[in-house]
Amino acid sequence: MRQLRWGMIGGGEGAFIGAVHRMAARLDGRYQLVAGVFSSDAEKTKRSATALNVDPARAYPSVEAMLAAEAKRADGIEVVSIVTPNHVHYVQSAACLEAGLDVICDKPLTTNLADAEKLVKLAADRKRLLGVTFNYTGYPMIRHAKQLIADGLIGKLRVVQAEYPQGWLATALEKTGQKQASWRTDPKLAGAGALGDIGSHSFQLAEFVTGEKVAEVAADVSAIVPDRTIDDNVNVLLRFANGARGSLWASQVAIGHLNSHRLRVYGENGSVQWFQERPEELLIVEAGEAPRFVRRGDPGTPTSSVALPGGHPEGFIEAFSQLYTDFAERVTARLESRSPKAAALFAPDVVTGTRVMAFIEAVLKSGKSNSAWTRI
Repeated sequence: MRQLRWGMIGGGEGAFIGAVHRMAARLDGRYQLVAGVFSSDAEKTKRSATALNVDPARAYPSVEAMLAAEAKRADGIEVVSIVTPNHVHYVQSAACLEAGLDVICDKPLTTNLADAEKLVKLAADRKRLLGVTFNYTGYPMIRHAKQLIADGLIGKLRVVQAEYPQGWLATALEKTGQKQASWRTDPKLAGAGALGDIGSHSFQLAEFVTGEKVAEVAADVSAIVPDRTIDDNVNVLLRFANGARGSLWASQVAIGHLNSHRLRVYGENGSVQWFQERPEELLIVEAGEAPRFVRRGDPGTPTSSVALPGGHPEGFIEAFSQLYTDFAERVTARLESRSPKAAALFAPDVVTGTRVMAFIEAVLKSGKSNSAWTRI
């Protein structure tokens, strides 16, 4: 398949997540980076373009300039990734969709539910993909867990426990000028703190793996570090529509944790557990049976876009790459007037991103109402 002509907004020198997106796209091999607005600073954009082997003539000072110039080219960009701070996701995604481009936006989709709902309509009207990088859905063993639960392995869902503790913001790191800490702890730029940054992943993964929807939440939303004006620790009780119960903990002040994302799912006949620091394994317990680990590469487990043999570990970048593969398949299928491969539909899109924004809005509302039960 030919490569998709790809542009980026954000992700230039000094950025973390932009490099992750580029590594993921390179592993996939279905994208060619040809243009970008890599920074709000035009000089940084030029330096970043040089470092990334992008034609300096296609390193633009603004999103508007890139969209206008690329639209005039026979070889203009077809897909754009948005890897900027949260507060500009909406306006940049909307502009790219309006220009007829497919979009891959870093999560969270927006900083509020109303803007997310506008993007759902716009993507549908323009018949373009708006993918959202909830990248944990790209892990083969997460997709295997989803399939096992759908096949009835654990029976009716009873309890879900999702957690994502980190410790990197246990002190006021934002006061030191550290770039990632500075914008992630600014409500005007981030919208929500630990809730939007990592709690969103846990919520999305819980619904993705179980196939069930959370109906109500009761939340304690805290800013624990003195003088911090955004949440850094969130505890949420979950009531699923099917009657199951759950809890979600997201924290960036949990000293001793790096990225300890964990999901435990319990049904009437068994349980499935996944821990992202050991992403190649599932712990499965069936009632009356001894616990057993299933590993990627074992018979019946799915492969990834990288498809390394079992025992050659795949991790965060490979899972990210799987989403880029899925997005490319969906875009290419539309260009070729065919249906995409079914597995590509697992990749989260604007509808998923909007669902997560509805969750965030409900949690914040509950937190302001003394943890009152609040419908999503």
